[in-house]
Amino acid sequence: MGIEPGRLHFSWISSAESTKFAKVAQEVSDKVKALGPNDHFAKKELKVA
Repeated sequence: MGIEPGRLHFSWISSAESTKFAKVAQEVSDKVKALGPNDHFAKKELKVA
């Protein structure tokens, strides 16, 4: 299983485009938060017998 769609984003942003960087960072962060935790990579509780 790979990375879920929506959890990886690429964008070309020049170092002179600070406003664009902030906007893209916020959009990506909002989208990933809306997806919730990624159970595939989350630590599972260890069951002790």
